[in-house]
Amino acid sequence: MEKDLLVRINELARKKRAEGLTEAEQAEQKELYRIYLGNIRTQFESTLDNVSVKENDGSVTPFREAYGKKDKK
Repeated sequence: MEKDLLVRINELARKKRAEGLTEAEQAEQKELYRIYLGNIRTQFESTLDNVSVKENDGSVTPFREAYGKKDKK
């Protein structure tokens, strides 16, 4: 994740608490949150791709196969 993105999100959050945001700043904050959450979701999906489940019989199954999740790509 870009450091600049987090810095700007934090700046807007501080300003929102202190004095409020203009409509343009609110729109910017909403877009930055959308980007940030998208990055988090992508990282989480990537993590799940590397998780395996050990079955009772000792076999190892990828997480998505074990829980019947379809790949969203």
